[in-house]
Amino acid sequence: MYQKQKDLQLQYEGFLQTPFLWYGKGVFGLQQFVPTTNQTTSFAKEITQKLRLGKLVERFVSFELEQDDSISILAENIQIQQEKITLGELDCILQQNENYIHLEIIYKFYLYDASVGNSEIEHWIGPNRRDSLIQKVTKLKEKQLPLLYSSETKKYLEKVNLSTDNIQQQVYFKAQLFVPLKDIKKDFPDINNECIYGFYVHKDELKQFSDCKFYIPNKHNWLVNPHSNVNWLNFDTFQINLQQFLEEESSPLCWLKKTNGELLKFFVVWW
Repeated sequence: MYQKQKDLQLQYEGFLQTPFLWYGKGVFGLQQFVPTTNQTTSFAKEITQKLRLGKLVERFVSFELEQDDSISILAENIQIQQEKITLGELDCILQQNENYIHLEIIYKFYLYDASVGNSEIEHWIGPNRRDSLIQKVTKLKEKQLPLLYSSETKKYLEKVNLSTDNIQQQVYFKAQLFVPLKDIKKDFPDINNECIYGFYVHKDELKQFSDCKFYIPNKHNWLVNPHSNVNWLNFDTFQINLQQFLEEESSPLCWLKKTNGELLKFFVVWW
């Protein structure tokens, strides 16, 4: 249990330190939530069940909000149903001072591929090319946020003495972004450049790092900032371990330890 709690703590710290993908009204005019900055960095809850990364992040956001005296969480993970058919889910409804807010929580890993789409926003895709930033913000704009105004949601809100007239809609959207190695110093005007965590390469580009050490964290530890206290792999062992991911068309997030001790995050992509 100690190791699990230690891992959770590092995951929580990594989550907290991840910047928001934009500030204010950004992509598609979606209003970013603004938490206060004095939250504790110590995660004081146990999580016993196995959660997907997205659900773990929701727990972290919930814990962060609970530390803020100006915020009361009124409801979380609200399943909206119509005759036993689930229409969707509202992540969180909270009260911040006098304001009521419907908050959708998103934490993503995106890679920049200029060959996809026609605009900067369209160029950000998931590591395995199965999702993208433009798909996510479109879903937020057209499906997840409008769910608040459905007749079924209104029935739920009436039970807890709330009205859509009084509820603002905001997003809590954090992301780690990775760019081609050649673009590591490029500026991206449509997003918060502090979200750029590292680079990505294809397997045949790895030779330039043959004198480095490597580590492949599990999915939950994608949140974690690289540190030295792991079992590092040499280049040959790393390539053997990497092969299984690539054969399964899975792009792993990896850590890199240079000979000077510098630690970096990067993806190796299968495509």
